[in-house]
Amino acid sequence: MSRFGCVLLVLAAAAGCGAPSVPPPPAFPGGALVDLSHAYDAQAIFWPTAKPFRLEKVADGMTPGGYYYAANDFFSSEHGGTHVDAPIHFAQGHQTVDRIPLERLVGAAVVIDVTEAAKGNADYQVTADDLQRAEARDGRIPDRAIVLLRTGFSTRWPDAATYLGTAERGEAGAAKLHFPGLHPDAAAWLIANRSISAIGIDTASIDHGPSTRFESHRALFAKDIPAFENLTSLERLPLRGAHVIALPMKIAGGSGAPLRVIAILPS
Repeated sequence: MSRFGCVLLVLAAAAGCGAPSVPPPPAFPGGALVDLSHAYDAQAIFWPTAKPFRLEKVADGMTPGGYYYAANDFFSSEHGGTHVDAPIHFAQGHQTVDRIPLERLVGAAVVIDVTEAAKGNADYQVTADDLQRAEARDGRIPDRAIVLLRTGFSTRWPDAATYLGTAERGEAGAAKLHFPGLHPDAAAWLIANRSISAIGIDTASIDHGPSTRFESHRALFAKDIPAFENLTSLERLPLRGAHVIALPMKIAGGSGAPLRVIAILPS
């Protein structure tokens, strides 16, 4: 049982013998926490056609009342920094950010490591063979797992020129993107053969940079499988055994949202 569960049991016992019996909470992993999110700041990488993050200071100092007070306004596109793509992003009528079931945002992490392949090929696409080789080594991808594609590209953040393949903005920049993604055939294999809750990657998109048809997005989102993009620190996770909690800003009607993702390592 987790430390949290033990504390609750002690508190229940302290309430006295006459208190009604309360079942203990479900066990929760008790290992170290790993932050899988990049910070939102002036250097945060956004899609070339998306408006970048901006923080405007409203207050920062002592007030007439004699106490310190700080407040800011922030402005951000949905699709930049560490964020979630909701299914509606490429699937008309499907789930918006606020409609993604919480059960899809929490689950066992399955890391697919393709860093060696991606080192020599910025346009590498994770294949169905990559997924099957991982299963041959580590076992079948369990139902309701969150599959995390590790390419090693997060080490290039926040240098847009090396992370995206270009620092150019606008449509011209979008035409020059080069980074790894998930091959559409691998997306189709996952949909046909496994029942995953979500998928994530440490690059700017679940489709690789040169994609113009976004076929992996379209296939996954048609099945209401959300994608987590621009993750970091995946190298700190074991290939199996960690758990992921990925909570986006609850934007009503949103096609995407800033995302805080943590992993809980096995204890």
